[in-house]
Amino acid sequence: MFSLGTRASVSAASPEATVSTQYETLSADPLTFPINKQPWPKEKPAPYAFLVHALVTLSDTRSRIAIINTLTNTLRTLLRYHPSSLLPALYLLSNSLSPPYSPIELGIGGSLISKAIQHVSGLTPAALKRLYNKSGDVGDVAFEAKSNVRTLVPHPPLLISSVYDLLLNIAHAKGQGAAKQKQAVVEKLLVAAKGEEVRFLVRTLSMNLRVGAVRSSILTALARAMVLSPPSGVAASIPYDSPFFAHPDLVTSVKPVSTEGKKKIHDPSRDEVLVKYASAEAVIKKVFVQHPNYDHIVAGLFEGGLDGLSERVPLTIGIPLHPTLGSPTRSLDEIYDRLSDLPYTAEFKYDGQRAQIHGSRTTEGTPSVQIFSRHLENMTQKYPDVVLLFRYLFTTLPELQSFILDSEIVAIDPSSGSLKSFQELSNRARKDVKIQDVEVSVCVYVFDLMYMDGEVLLERPFRERRALLRSQFIPVVPKDPGAARLDHVESCESEMGRDCIEEFWMKAVESRCEGLMIKLLDSGEVQETNPSQKDKNRRKPLPATYEPDKRNSAWLKLKKDYVTGIGDSLDLVPIGAWYGNGRKAGWWSPILLAVRDSSNDNLVALCKCMSGFSDTFYKEVTARYSEVSENCSQQPLWECAIGGFKPDVYFRPHEVWEIRGADITLSPVSSAAFGLISSTRGLSLRFPRFIRVREDKSLQDVSSSEFLAQMCRDQQGKGIKSEGVDDGDLVDVYVEDEHIEDEDSDILLAQ
Repeated sequence: MFSLGTRASVSAASPEATVSTQYETLSADPLTFPINKQPWPKEKPAPYAFLVHALVTLSDTRSRIAIINTLTNTLRTLLRYHPSSLLPALYLLSNSLSPPYSPIELGIGGSLISKAIQHVSGLTPAALKRLYNKSGDVGDVAFEAKSNVRTLVPHPPLLISSVYDLLLNIAHAKGQGAAKQKQAVVEKLLVAAKGEEVRFLVRTLSMNLRVGAVRSSILTALARAMVLSPPSGVAASIPYDSPFFAHPDLVTSVKPVSTEGKKKIHDPSRDEVLVKYASAEAVIKKVFVQHPNYDHIVAGLFEGGLDGLSERVPLTIGIPLHPTLGSPTRSLDEIYDRLSDLPYTAEFKYDGQRAQIHGSRTTEGTPSVQIFSRHLENMTQKYPDVVLLFRYLFTTLPELQSFILDSEIVAIDPSSGSLKSFQELSNRARKDVKIQDVEVSVCVYVFDLMYMDGEVLLERPFRERRALLRSQFIPVVPKDPGAARLDHVESCESEMGRDCIEEFWMKAVESRCEGLMIKLLDSGEVQETNPSQKDKNRRKPLPATYEPDKRNSAWLKLKKDYVTGIGDSLDLVPIGAWYGNGRKAGWWSPILLAVRDSSNDNLVALCKCMSGFSDTFYKEVTARYSEVSENCSQQPLWECAIGGFKPDVYFRPHEVWEIRGADITLSPVSSAAFGLISSTRGLSLRFPRFIRVREDKSLQDVSSSEFLAQMCRDQQGKGIKSEGVDDGDLVDVYVEDEHIEDEDSDILLAQ
């Protein structure tokens, strides 16, 4: 892993060991934060040390309030004193260099980073290896390796903008000699970095910042920063009573929050600012989920602030919007209860890959087609047969100019059109696929239309969007054998009666589908599910509009595998394991899985799993998490709350697995969702069973503790008890089946 390089001069203590500039406490209340105090020399660009100060503050807290305060004060300081650093700071804080649909990848591995650290620090490969075994974090290794390095010639301070630009240089280095070019840039950054800058610079290079700043927190902070400190050019044109601007006079009149006593002092000025916060956050988040591009959003903010931002940064062909999400249900009875008498449609939930398809005619009239995944990744190159299909549609629909539609790409038998499994679809290559190399035929089942010929359709009810979709995009079986097919999802309407719905459900159960999607056709009102005593007759609106990045009862999913179990599968992260016994000696079994803590975005251990794995998969996991790899350690190196579990080894969190279970149970061992259902116990999953690795999901998509708690509440609402056994003392036993273990092979002992 490490190679020998030139030694550098080292000393017992280095003047570069710490960042000399002292900054204000960024986690302070933004309404009392001393924004008028210049944090660095006037007329100077924003130093990277300032951003690192923010990252250090973020890494030292798990409080959501402190995280948002820190981000807000960081961004508003940049807006005030160096606005051009705002955009690169947003990308660096979000641990990315570009939007997800046009990713700019650094293209560097651990070996290159290790060589650069060694070359700059002068340490031997063995010394660096010892440091890594001690800490397990490459940022900590770099910090310690360089802490004693002394350079003869002082280097100018790193700037936020220059660090971002150099990272882009690394990403754009291509061709012969690219590896040497990348390493040279990394070494240049390491030599110039001081103190904590080294740690977070290397974490950025490794794409693992290890701070609790997630997208929602960054967007919240950006909105609040614009309310308090809009760019000077924008502030001059904002009216005093703007719902998106807190005038300095208003901010000055806000009273500091008292830390003494429990009595809350009413402060009308603070309340007014909080209302402006909420308005600004709603605007920023709505724009982002429809147009997830910081470059365009920042440009729109600098042009005119929050007022009219949605018009300046609209839904755009070629930029994927976040998809609407379905809420899990356990039965048709639950669906009847949730939707009451509101009209809905039941659609087959196909076992394929969700695809958002954008099509338009260029100025020359040539059709352009782009395909995006559920995670907004551009997968156009993966499906040349789908591109061919929609180019054909443009030739048959001369009036069609542009569209954005939602669909599921499903593997089919090319001769009969019958459905195949997701595993068949996953066998397709992912990049640079040539049409002649396609071996797995697909059908595109379209189910929603969000944009058509320049008109945004998100606010229209689903009944109208679906009617337009069906009238404009009729089923197609192209003559070209290389092209994909087009069809509408098979569906059944609630107006046809419950008998028809239940018959349709049985058809879904007997098919290769995962189950049903239930979608509200027209907006209406439903009974509040958990009303208070005072509001027991309260009703809430339920829109049938397309709601990007939201889950509500307008879209419900009923999976056939969970009708007698929990309402949905969970997306969990493997974070540890035990040594296997008996036949599975030499493999990891069972494996410890974690959910995401909603309050701080950290991972929390949920349950052990040893069911659903094939022997082949066991071998693959054991190889992937080998004890000599960077993915495995006997010490808890990664930020995960283990609770009462004591695994033999710990895994580096980087994969997402889909897991099914029988039900949710209270656990004396797990701390997942602690306090959300019980004040003394966390939640666990009984009889967890592995389904598949979710390569289409990142750690940001892991099921949250709040989602887990809601599943538990739904379970309790059906009269299913949450007490009883969990898997705290799961025992690994011999199973005769050498291929797939059965759920009954799990032994769960009561605590």
